[in-house]
Amino acid sequence: MSSGLQRSMASTKRVRLAVTGIVQGVGFRPFVYRWATELGLLGLTFNHSKGVTVELQGSDAAISAFVEALTQTPPPLARIDSLSQTELPLEECDNFEIVHSQADAKAVVAVSSDKSSCQECLDEIMDPGNRHYQYPFTNCTNCGPRYTLIRALPYDRPNTAMAEFAMCDACAAAYQNPLDRRYHAQPVSCPDCGPQLSLLAQDKRLLGERNAALDLAVELLAQGKTLAIKGLGGFHLVCDATNDKAVMQLRSRKQRPAKPFAVMCASLNMAKTLVNGSHAEWQLLQSAERPITLLQKALNKDESSGDALSSCVLSPAVAPGIDRLGLFLPYTPLHQLLLSRLNRPLVATSANRSGEPIITHAEQIFERLGEVVDAVLDHNREILNGCDDSVVQMVDDKLQVIRLARGYAPLTLALPEEVPQETLAVGAQQKNSIAFGFDHNLVLSPHIGDLFSIEAEQYFIDTLATFKRLYQFSPKQLVSDKHPDYASTIWAQQQKDAQGIAYTQVQHHYAHILSVMAVNQRVDKVLGFSFDGTGLGDERQLWGGEAMLADISDFKRVAHLSPMALIGGEQAIKDPRRIMLALLFQRYTPEEIKALPLASLEGLPASLIGNLHTLWQKGVATQMTSSIGRLFDATACLLGLMQTTQFEGQAGMLIEAKANEVSEAQLESELAAADLAFNLSEKDGVWQLEALWAQMVDALLKWQHKPEGIGLIARGFMNALAQAVTDCAIKHSGFDVALCGGVFQNRYLLSETRKRLEMAKIKVLDSHQVPVNDGGIALGQLWYAIHKH
Repeated sequence: MSSGLQRSMASTKRVRLAVTGIVQGVGFRPFVYRWATELGLLGLTFNHSKGVTVELQGSDAAISAFVEALTQTPPPLARIDSLSQTELPLEECDNFEIVHSQADAKAVVAVSSDKSSCQECLDEIMDPGNRHYQYPFTNCTNCGPRYTLIRALPYDRPNTAMAEFAMCDACAAAYQNPLDRRYHAQPVSCPDCGPQLSLLAQDKRLLGERNAALDLAVELLAQGKTLAIKGLGGFHLVCDATNDKAVMQLRSRKQRPAKPFAVMCASLNMAKTLVNGSHAEWQLLQSAERPITLLQKALNKDESSGDALSSCVLSPAVAPGIDRLGLFLPYTPLHQLLLSRLNRPLVATSANRSGEPIITHAEQIFERLGEVVDAVLDHNREILNGCDDSVVQMVDDKLQVIRLARGYAPLTLALPEEVPQETLAVGAQQKNSIAFGFDHNLVLSPHIGDLFSIEAEQYFIDTLATFKRLYQFSPKQLVSDKHPDYASTIWAQQQKDAQGIAYTQVQHHYAHILSVMAVNQRVDKVLGFSFDGTGLGDERQLWGGEAMLADISDFKRVAHLSPMALIGGEQAIKDPRRIMLALLFQRYTPEEIKALPLASLEGLPASLIGNLHTLWQKGVATQMTSSIGRLFDATACLLGLMQTTQFEGQAGMLIEAKANEVSEAQLESELAAADLAFNLSEKDGVWQLEALWAQMVDALLKWQHKPEGIGLIARGFMNALAQAVTDCAIKHSGFDVALCGGVFQNRYLLSETRKRLEMAKIKVLDSHQVPVNDGGIALGQLWYAIHKH
């Protein structure tokens, strides 16, 4: 052997890279192939149940350059959680290749969430010369469905809902070419070999197929009809958002009198005619996740420009009484084709009965919503794993996820240390999600929903089965809420009894704080403020306005709202006038209340006030709660903004909308007034609600008839809460703060509280992509359980 060849061999080495994270179904192997061949490296790469393995043979410099490229500029949809490197003996090889995936016993690869259509695919469906022209299921490695069509890991076509669609020669050629952007894109298809549309009438008659189905669907929507349209993770109920009659008809049929509808817009330009947004909000709206984004309604838009888009005036019935609008952009080729033909915004709300999970099969639409829809636009690609739309907002240009679902979920958090044993957390009763921990991963499932129906409980069971199937996951420990009547708690206890699995429970509001700790990987003590509706506290009390010093092992309640009466228990949540009156009874007799000149009391029957006072005095059928959520309900009633609760969070939305009506000039001239600077003082760890309520009633008597009065009182109320949090944090200085619970989805309250805490030099922990509402409870439960021993 010549000395030159010997030197060449000496400078060559072979290494194995083991990569974990979101590395399957995101164009990872083609990316590896392109960089390896460009750098002259030999070897191979393959998928397996733990991630991706790459074997590289070549010079030190080339291998170092490859690793840098992989870690610094991975594919757009990929996320590398760990990369380990092992040196191997040299092998004879003359190229770099992608070899067949390998399956093994335990899957730890992170399942990728579904992503919206990329611009290249959207361009193709609008290009008459392209073979994907007008094809509603066009996708590539950089976009399209993942979680919703996966049956098992590794993520390969035979393990997906696309297994039954044999690729045509053209699709097969693209699929097998590592330099094509459709290389191993598992849902790849075209009009010749892929899924197809069908339009069905109310009586299930076939009205049209393929493009004819789409054309007729567009006609029906233009006529004011309501359609159920199958998307990535389930069906939407869709109608023309500019047609007041169509929107009101949908509300009537769905028995949804006030809860706002989400609206899908054809383009960013159209969205900008309906809402105002910051640069960060426009970026979020256009992101690969394409979430429903809550934005400020645009009022009094100038329509004199002559722009055709300025005629997109939404029906007032889309989001009545609030200043926010949930908007999203098309995230599939089907949605893009539909909206580009209609060129008007569409109501696109999840197809379900109230409180039930999103519907994924046409047959269920006919069974459960047959009287709601005029037609069903279906397709024959099965949705294996249902997944609703994500709902998010920006608060001071920071992301807050309200519903974790399509685009973001499953959410996988990588841990530096291994989870001691496979653990399953089953979450809360409302906004349920599940979380599980294994290997070095914590996984939070997509939003499941409220577990109040047989259908919802079945969806809970189905989601558990999905993750057990994907990860061959068999929990050795279960964790639930302490509430004995939660469906998730009952299920966990049944499993514990049947299988003898280790089982623990976590208090609801502590779990809220733990969820923020988990996403920040904190185990040390923090000061958490858990403000929500009602959750079970210690000794079967109803909590919801708590300040806790908490670490991974326990918590201490250091402050809470003084309890108020829920006259009639659950009835008071639906009829919050009962809570308002209970707070008034602490200061006034029934006769004095009847004589109070408050607009919000007009029309209240004297007999109702008298009967409720009797119940309140005797404590009959009355529960006490420290809930800030219930305080918002009572305040909205007091301010005359509502009488009954028609959907969860309504009071907070109405109070915030009213607060936002106040102009800067009014703020400068009026907010300094002493009678609007409310104070929620703390005494012996109890926030004095009675004193705050008295201040608000006195201010209302004076200000209710002034145009800006209600808005100023709404601001004063939320400012008092923000200051109470800040004062408590200053009192317990030295700890970072977690703000959690559904009440902190109120943008005004969250922003004002953060601002005051930051001025006091107190750090606020970010919730990142984990919902601060009950959708994050499972992660908090899991964080506690994996550290329990």
